[in-house]
Amino acid sequence: MSSRERARKPDVSEAMKELIEQVREVIPFDIPPAQLCDGPCTGCPKKLIEYLDTELEEWEYRIKQDQQPTLGDLHSLGKTSRKIHAVLKKNDLVRD
Repeated sequence: MSSRERARKPDVSEAMKELIEQVREVIPFDIPPAQLCDGPCTGCPKKLIEYLDTELEEWEYRIKQDQQPTLGDLHSLGKTSRKIHAVLKKNDLVRD
């Protein structure tokens, strides 16, 4: 493998797959609903997690169907994921 091949950035589909993998590792999609809705909260973690899971599943499906995401799609999913992570952190459901 040449240095040029190693230094190559992933294409947008690969970058989207990597982002989805990272989000699935960080966001606690398997938290029981009782724990999500325990006490006062900012935003609705349950609905936010469901929304994000739906977005990720949609992108996984679209990529399998050979639909190419754009850089804008990648940026948008990343931004949404970061905002939802911030809400979950505020509610002590995730750590840094």
